[in-house]
Amino acid sequence: MDFGAIAQAIQNTDFFTAMRESSLVYPIVLSSHLMTLGIFGGMILATDLRLLGWALKSMSITDVIRATRIWKRIGFVIMISLGILLGGAKLYNYYDNPYFQIKMSLLALVLIHQLVFRRSVYQNTEQLDQMSETPRVAKVAAITSMILWVGILSMGRWIAYYERPGDFRAFVQHVIVR
Repeated sequence: MDFGAIAQAIQNTDFFTAMRESSLVYPIVLSSHLMTLGIFGGMILATDLRLLGWALKSMSITDVIRATRIWKRIGFVIMISLGILLGGAKLYNYYDNPYFQIKMSLLALVLIHQLVFRRSVYQNTEQLDQMSETPRVAKVAAITSMILWVGILSMGRWIAYYERPGDFRAFVQHVIVR
């Protein structure tokens, strides 16, 4: 069994079919996913801008990270959970979509980013606050984070515009034949 057949089987489960075909559930889950991403992304951006020294200069890095940490964790869990629901409901449409694949790869890189910079930046904020200038490693963490999240947002948006090459040819043939 190839992955396309597995994706089709998952998408066609009663749960995901009901969700996808619901005129209320799917739009609510999608809107909630986007809203959570906006809130979560705003907190990530605030943290990154503080690490770069471009915003929230009156607050310490420690205070910004502590104030946003629990909300970022909750937001991430909700956002990912809703994303799994959305992805499962249309998995056959998404599994070979290059934008979906890039988005999933970027999400994996976010996890790697967290592991790489956790000790040196995110759990070392008190030492960072004592330095006269934010160290390069913290700035690299912030810039990398912003690049990854902009990529995730972009790929998420572009997913809807991908058409399989065979689908496009069938569409053109259908239009020409008529």
